[in-house]
Amino acid sequence: MQPIELVVFDMAGTTVTDHHEVERCFAEAATQTGLSVTDERILAMQGLAKRYVFETLWKEQLGDTHPDVQSQVDVSYAAFKDILEHHYLTNGATPTEGCLETLAYLRERGIAVALTTGFYRVVTDIILDKLGWLADLDEQHRGGPSSIIQVSIASDEVERGRPYPQMIERAMQLLNVTNPKAVVNIGDTPSDLLSGRAAGVALNIGITNGTHTADQLDAYPHDLLIGSLRELPALIRQVVMD
Repeated sequence: MQPIELVVFDMAGTTVTDHHEVERCFAEAATQTGLSVTDERILAMQGLAKRYVFETLWKEQLGDTHPDVQSQVDVSYAAFKDILEHHYLTNGATPTEGCLETLAYLRERGIAVALTTGFYRVVTDIILDKLGWLADLDEQHRGGPSSIIQVSIASDEVERGRPYPQMIERAMQLLNVTNPKAVVNIGDTPSDLLSGRAAGVALNIGITNGTHTADQLDAYPHDLLIGSLRELPALIRQVVMD
């Protein structure tokens, strides 16, 4: 295996502690705006760009060609944004177990860190600010070698978010990483794993202390499943760098 240059992490549930608040915010917005959806369906679509999720669900409810689909998507998405932004502004955000130690391990070894997310840029920056990770980033949301992260990619900054590989590819482009076999991808949702496979990364890793269990992730493409980010440094030492 060639040396790893970049590790791409999902945010909510992977690097940012998630107590299913995103699902609750989504469910609240759906209820407010007349969209019928089960908790199981919401969970299954975690990690995808949220406007895309609303569009998918409204088409299921009204029909693909119904003239009111886009207006209903606009209403639901606006409600979700208000609810979600209020949540993070009010409650803040915390790193997941082992996250800070793992990011420090990678930084010490010159391995770049990218954060990708199904969130849009406004709420992404609210979360990064609450974590204290925003100040070191420039206008393209890139940091330096000593920053906690080297780049942040939000779903509204690419044409197609997960399960497509474009956020991973954008991170590679901004950090001058040319070979996907120098990249590790890690996330806690099926869409994270699908995007890693589509990008052709060297290691595609599922994490099971976020929004999905090992049983829920096992059916999706992955090289390994781990219990928390605390396991990642040893994994990189043993599997990648030996």
